[in-house]
Amino acid sequence: MFDFLAKKFGDLFELFSKETTFTDENTAKILDEIKAALIDSDVPYDVVVDFTRQVKQDLLGKKVLKNVRPDEQLLKIVYERLVKFMSQGGQDCFSFEIPSVVMVMGLQGAGKTTTIAKLVHFVKTQAEKKRKNRSILVASVDFYRPAAVEQLEIVAQQAAAVFYRAQEQNPVAAAMEIYQKFKKDRYDLLFLDTAGRLHFDEQMMQELQQINQKLLPRYKILVLDAMTGQQSLSIAQTFDQKVGFYASILTKMDSNASAGAALAFRYVLKKPIWFIGTGEKLPDLQEFVPDRIAQRMLNMGDMQTLIEKIDDKIHAAEQEKMNKALLSDAMSLEDFGLQIDMMNKVGSLSSLMKYIPGIANKLSAEQIDAGEREVKRFRAIISSMTPKERKDVTVLNDSRKQRIAVGSGTTVQDVLILLQRFEQVKQYAKLLKKSGPFGGLFR
Repeated sequence: MFDFLAKKFGDLFELFSKETTFTDENTAKILDEIKAALIDSDVPYDVVVDFTRQVKQDLLGKKVLKNVRPDEQLLKIVYERLVKFMSQGGQDCFSFEIPSVVMVMGLQGAGKTTTIAKLVHFVKTQAEKKRKNRSILVASVDFYRPAAVEQLEIVAQQAAAVFYRAQEQNPVAAAMEIYQKFKKDRYDLLFLDTAGRLHFDEQMMQELQQINQKLLPRYKILVLDAMTGQQSLSIAQTFDQKVGFYASILTKMDSNASAGAALAFRYVLKKPIWFIGTGEKLPDLQEFVPDRIAQRMLNMGDMQTLIEKIDDKIHAAEQEKMNKALLSDAMSLEDFGLQIDMMNKVGSLSSLMKYIPGIANKLSAEQIDAGEREVKRFRAIISSMTPKERKDVTVLNDSRKQRIAVGSGTTVQDVLILLQRFEQVKQYAKLLKKSGPFGGLFR
C-alpha cells in the first residue's frame, strides 16, 4: 500500500540530501520529480498541477534552517501539503449514530459485500472495547449478480451479524421489507447491500434513487476499487451527482494500487474517506487518517497504527509480560520464542516493516523473505529445546546444539545464529532500559 509512491519520494529525498540549500535550479527539479511521481501514481493531472503549485509556494523564499538538512525541510513541506490535500472537507472521523440505516453502494467488483462484513466486525469490536453490544442487521437487494445474496449471508455469519433474506424480488420493494424488519425488531444498525453493475446504467441509478427516497438512509457509503486509478474519481462524481453519498471506503489497497484515488478523492470531492481495505479477512479494514497516510506515502512509517494493531491483537497482560521480559536481566529463549509468537499474531514481517520509519523501501523483497524464513527457523529451534535449555542458554554444549539442529530440521550454524541474535536483543534491551520506556510499543 502506497509502496510505489513511497519509493518515488524516498528516491527524491535521497537525491536532494546532497544539496546544501534551495536554489531555482534544484527547486525546479524537485517539482518535476514530484509531478512525475504523482502522475505515475494515477493522480489526475489537474490535481498534480495544484499540488506542485502549492509546494512551490511553500518553497519560494524558503531559507534553509540552521541544524536542519534541506532534504528534511523538503520532507516536512511535502508532508504538510499532503496532509492538507487529504484533509479537505474536514477530518475522516468515523462514527455511526444509533439507530441508523447504512446504504452501501458501488460498482460490481468493488468489494461492497465483503466490506459490509468488515464494517460489522469493526463496529462490534469497537463496541466490545467499551463493553457494549451492537445488534446489526444485514440484507441485500442485489438480485442481479449470481449468488450475491448468498455471499452476504455467509460473510454476515462470519461477522456475527443477523442476516435477513427479503421475500420481495423487486429491489425497491425488498428494501422496504428489510427496513420494516429493522424497525420492528429495533436493531441498532442496518447495512443494506445494493446492486452494482460493471458500468453505470439508468436502471441502476433509478433503483438507488428510489431506495434512497423510500428509506432515507442516514448514511450512504460509496465503496471504490482503488485499482481503478483515476477512473475511481469519475465513478465517485457520478454517484454523488445521481444519488449522493456521505463517505467512501477504498478497497484493494493491499494490491499494487497507487495513491491517486486517496489523494484526488479528498481534494476534489471534499468528502470523508472512512476506511481503506487492506485484505480479504474481517480485520483488514483500517481507518483513514490523513496524517498517517501521508507518513506512509513518504516512507516515514506509521508507528501509531502499528501500536493500535498490537493493542488489537495482543492483550495488555501479554504486552506487559513481554515488556518485563525484554527489560529484565533474566530474559530467556522461552521469552524470545513467546515474543516471536506474539508478533506473528500482529502480522507478517513484510506487513510490519511498512509501519516502521525508513524501512519499508530500504529492504528488498528478497531480504524480507529471508528474514521471515529466519524467524520461522528460530521458532523451530526454540521449540526443539528442552525447558531447561530455553531457560538457561549456558547449558547448550556442542552435543545439545547438534541434537537441537537435528530435531528442528536446521543446522548447528542456524542454532549459533539464533544464539547470536538472542544476545543482540538482550544488549539492545539493556540500552532501552537505560534510555527510558520502551517507546510505547509494548505497554
